[in-house]
Amino acid sequence: MKQLEFKIIIDAPREVVWNILIGIDTYPIWTSVFSENSKVETDWKVGSKALFLNGDGSGMVSIIEENIPYSFLSIKHIGWIKDGIEETESEEIKSWAGSHENYTLKDLHNNTLWIVELDVTPEFESCMQEMWPKAQQKVKEMAEVANKE
Repeated sequence: MKQLEFKIIIDAPREVVWNILIGIDTYPIWTSVFSENSKVETDWKVGSKALFLNGDGSGMVSIIEENIPYSFLSIKHIGWIKDGIEETESEEIKSWAGSHENYTLKDLHNNTLWIVELDVTPEFESCMQEMWPKAQQKVKEMAEVANKE
């Protein structure tokens, strides 16, 4: 697996950015870059299960490994869900199970530096290289508008 890193500077405080990242109403907006009608089912608490779903109800099964509000979120992907069935044991899943997606928010001269680090398998690398900058740009736009309100 390879680790990718994406960075963006956002003209808004960390609290504003954080609330957009995990907000029940805002999460589907910025993640639409990955899949239209996406949603997440979790309480974001450490140890909780998280289902990252597309409009058909399929997607990733994950665990919230760490959550330091307004600073750091670590998500461990453990499997997928398809047709309402969670799969965490198949050989296909074992090639990427345990991969992480980490969000770090840092204060940067009255702005926020948002760093995304994620583990990817070769078949998803180019897709993630294309989509993550778009997702970060969407969060940036949302946070900067929210910061002016």
